[in-house]
Amino acid sequence: MVKIQKKDFDIEKEVQLIKNQYSNIGAVSLFIGYVRDFNNNMDVNLLEIEVYENMAKKELSKIRENAVRKWNLIDCLIIHRYGKLKVNDKIVLVASFSEHRKDSFNSNKYIMDYLKKNVPFWKKETYSKGSSWVENNF
Repeated sequence: MVKIQKKDFDIEKEVQLIKNQYSNIGAVSLFIGYVRDFNNNMDVNLLEIEVYENMAKKELSKIRENAVRKWNLIDCLIIHRYGKLKVNDKIVLVASFSEHRKDSFNSNKYIMDYLKKNVPFWKKETYSKGSSWVENNF
């Protein structure tokens, strides 16, 4: 499942919704991205994320399907937020569900690397003095 949303999410609830559907899940690997308080030698006050939602959903769905096939995942959840986020707010969740840990570990890295490189999200950091658009780090 792919979700692009403004609202916050509950990690445990999201994982449990999928866990409840399958009795053969033996491993769940999570990646959770948060808004940092410091970047580019500046104190960050706010992160604003813009998205081209239709294209982002299409790209995220494609990478999700590729990961499910490549690592034989039972399921995979990607949630990415947009809008104005404060320091310590959650930005992204990638949860890979598999029978064995190796598949879930490897798929998570693949998904995040692809997401950072190819999905149309743009981030603008606001500092005490000014703001700037942030380049994606791989």
